[in-house]
Amino acid sequence: MRIFVFLLMTLSLVLAAKEKYTTKYDNVDVDRILANDRILNNYIKCMLDEGPCTAEGRELKKTLPDALANGCNKCNERQRSTTEKVFKHLTTKRPRDWDRLSKKFDPQGNYKKKYEEKFGRTI
Repeated sequence: MRIFVFLLMTLSLVLAAKEKYTTKYDNVDVDRILANDRILNNYIKCMLDEGPCTAEGRELKKTLPDALANGCNKCNERQRSTTEKVFKHLTTKRPRDWDRLSKKFDPQGNYKKKYEEKFGRTI
């Protein structure tokens, strides 16, 4: 019986871990990316299928639709704060790029209202 309980607990931990996004890129220096137009432009081109992607860009492009649809519920705290930082930067300093990304990843505006309420302002 103990072995069964142990296996059940181990299985539930494995399944719970699969419910989160990878933490492999959590230590990427997002502030450096946002401060460097050349690097940020490359990430934006990646996301818009207009240029090559780094490994981080490919992972972001893969997980972004799910994260938007599910309110980043598979994100850890660092990923949530990074997401908010990027949203704020793009909406205030790069609104044209924000519009292009929004058209690709939220063409019907389904998520826009949810995130406007979350961040307390129009995005």
